[in-house]
Amino acid sequence: MINHVVLAKFKPGVSEVDIEELERMLDDLPNRITEIHTYEFGRDLVRAASSYDFAIVALFANLDTLDRYQTHPRHLPVVKKLQEICGNVITVDFEGSDAGSIDIERPAWDFKPFTP
Repeated sequence: MINHVVLAKFKPGVSEVDIEELERMLDDLPNRITEIHTYEFGRDLVRAASSYDFAIVALFANLDTLDRYQTHPRHLPVVKKLQEICGNVITVDFEGSDAGSIDIERPAWDFKPFTP
């Protein structure tokens, strides 16, 4: 799977209305673009000095489906909206690994069922 991650920092003074419009646009994409396997987005909760304001995380089967998504006519208005309201947008696309597949010795408590 290809992980597509977008981090955005809003321009100073961006309105709540603009952010909500972006969220509506993003929420509709999985209904319109069949190449999207998984799609999540949201606002930063921690608000640390190094934090970005907004994130999008999407999964695609391969680079071809990611490319079709990026050039899809329903995606292009979202890109335009991000350019309008964001001062900085960074992205990374990577092939995910199954972190749970790492062969390490697990502690005994990890095998026992949870009991309150």
